[in-house]
Amino acid sequence: GLLSVIQRLKGSPEQELRIVLLGLDNAGKTTLLKRLASEEVSTITPTQGFNIKSVHSHGFKLNVWDIGGQRSIRPYWRKYLGSTDLLIYVIDSADQKRFEETGQELAELTEESSLTGVPLLVFANKQDLVTAAPAAEIAEGLSLHTYRDREWQIQACSALSGEGVQDGMNWISSQIMKRKK
Repeated sequence: GLLSVIQRLKGSPEQELRIVLLGLDNAGKTTLLKRLASEEVSTITPTQGFNIKSVHSHGFKLNVWDIGGQRSIRPYWRKYLGSTDLLIYVIDSADQKRFEETGQELAELTEESSLTGVPLLVFANKQDLVTAAPAAEIAEGLSLHTYRDREWQIQACSALSGEGVQDGMNWISSQIMKRKK
């Protein structure tokens, strides 16, 4: 929008940010990443390691690291957290059997010293499914209101349809602007 026009006029280089995209397997992380990169989302395969995409948003270059969420890969998440500017955590809103597991993983992540103060965006994904829990209910279950050491936001979305994804990106932009001041 306007910010990118102003930056182009000034000739200032685009600021790069590192975003780590995490969540349990089958939460929709790769679909979300492809949606952010304006790529086709009809065929997605489970991430066996990680994907990195550069996404341009609001005059910033966002280097987004999508790291697999299988139980065997999760212990390696911590190796990718250094220099993280923002954490996106994706939850399958329709998989209520795994809410406790995903909540535990998120709680452990936010305790990592390398993520101290790093803003957190939780995408409550798969809201297009009739069995999806509302974002407010998920936020309550995750006790997000107890996170006092960082800015956080929960955003209902469907990575498949794209609904709610731009709202999350707008929140990310607002966090970037706050940090620049």
